[in-house]
Amino acid sequence: MSTTEILTVAPAGTWQLDPIHSTVGFEVEYIVGTFRGQFREVEAKLVVGESGASLEGVAKVASVDVKDENLAAHLQSPDFFDAERHPELRFTAEQIDLDGDTIIAPGELTMKGVTKPDTVSGTILHPTTDYAGKERIGLRVSTKVDRTEFGINWNAPLPTGKQALADEVTINGDLYFVKAA
Repeated sequence: MSTTEILTVAPAGTWQLDPIHSTVGFEVEYIVGTFRGQFREVEAKLVVGESGASLEGVAKVASVDVKDENLAAHLQSPDFFDAERHPELRFTAEQIDLDGDTIIAPGELTMKGVTKPDTVSGTILHPTTDYAGKERIGLRVSTKVDRTEFGINWNAPLPTGKQALADEVTINGDLYFVKAA
């Protein structure tokens, strides 16, 4: 990515996440379909400078949102995210590569106390000025990870011999940023 490319898409400066309009969620194959959830409390920052751009994001594990509070409690337990010992999921990328509207952000993902290299990719939604005069920009990103590499190993055998829960999890982010004053 050239510095000029990112600066033509996103003006230099610090961009703070608009948490009201942003979502970070996950999906995983479960028995005969796809199970989805999201995190209600997320934070992120996009910094664009003369030498490129960086991205950092955090999701609070205690804010996991699914359709059943017992399941939410199970997801916060040591079987899954272990919210008490590991209260956050974190992604950091020191450099964002841009190819047209496509972004690729190689970085590190930390989940359940384990940090692994990971790359999120997706699209950038070009800046626009909103009705209140604030500059906004959006990123739609995703990544696929093997949850067992992060110590998330819970599963249940099915009568067919297969496991109830797939190891591959897709993490999606619909991130809306507002340029800091």
